Amino acid sequence: MIPAIEFDQVTFEYGAPTKQGLFGRARSADASQGPASGVHDVSFAVHPGEFVAVIGNNGAGKTTLSKLANGLLKPQSGTVRIDGVPTTELRTSALAARVGMLFQNPDRQICQGTVLEEIAFGLRLQGAERADERAARVAEDFGLPADASPFALSRGERQRLALASVVAGEPGVLILDEPTTGLDYRECTRIMTRVCELNHAGTAVIMVCHDMELVADFAQRVVVMANGRIVADSTPEEVFRDRAALECASVMPPQMVELALRLEEGLGREGSASAEAFSRVMGVRDMVAAVASCARGAGAAAEVVAAAEAIVRGESPEDDAFATDARVLTACAGSEA
Repeated sequence: MIPAIEFDQVTFEYGAPTKQGLFGRARSADASQGPASGVHDVSFAVHPGEFVAVIGNNGAGKTTLSKLANGLLKPQSGTVRIDGVPTTELRTSALAARVGMLFQNPDRQICQGTVLEEIAFGLRLQGAERADERAARVAEDFGLPADASPFALSRGERQRLALASVVAGEPGVLILDEPTTGLDYRECTRIMTRVCELNHAGTAVIMVCHDMELVADFAQRVVVMANGRIVADSTPEEVFRDRAALECASVMPPQMVELALRLEEGLGREGSASAEAFSRVMGVRDMVAAVASCARGAGAAAEVVAAAEAIVRGESPEDDAFATDARVLTACAGSEA
């Protein structure tokens, strides 16, 4: 299978001469970024249908990676390929049709007077037929008022509009730059639900993100960057337990994973067989399942184990959930005392 996007030993340093400038003369990139910033010898590929999160501290190279992926920057060495074709051989319009990008601030990409015109704008640039009809369907699909002014919408609605404008062009690769910044839980859920629908339909998704809970919930694969290089590339389960890589990138794992790691290490030092139960925890349900396993192994009351297992199955136990959690945790703690 041809990767949707592929980086092959790519280097781009701000302040260094680019391959081509105005009238063919070499020029320097924005020196304000600093001579050491950018990316260095980066190699990785994303295939159709993959959902990859890119994490790392500020200045790690995540934004540069995104701009190289959508052709806003061209590599100074190495090759970036979209569907097997180097970005240096593709026109900007062709890249825009293949790689869509949702900015962190939607106001930076909204430029039209109505929702309908905003969605249709990109379609017209691509020469799509019946752009207004397609835009109207997309607006309805995203639950947006076609005749409304974009800047009369809420922050979450503007983010949805920006996503709708990108999605209307049906790109094969979707790049998200902090897609849920400033959104409440409901709007965050709506945005990520639509992204997942696109991903399941075959769109490759690359999400630059500082929210590790979001990464744990949605990403299939995590790329960790530090100082312009990739220091880890694996599943969320493996990456969030790689303390060396996370420390190098100044990243903390999700809260549940951090708690599980501490429990696993503490119980392991005591020689407890229960330590293994926490080695696969990624979220709340996993944590409850691990605690239930501890309680079961300690011979805790059958009703306590049953209540915990009901939570894992998504069922509501008859007793108050907080009381149930307290009993399970108490049973587990008592078994290790």
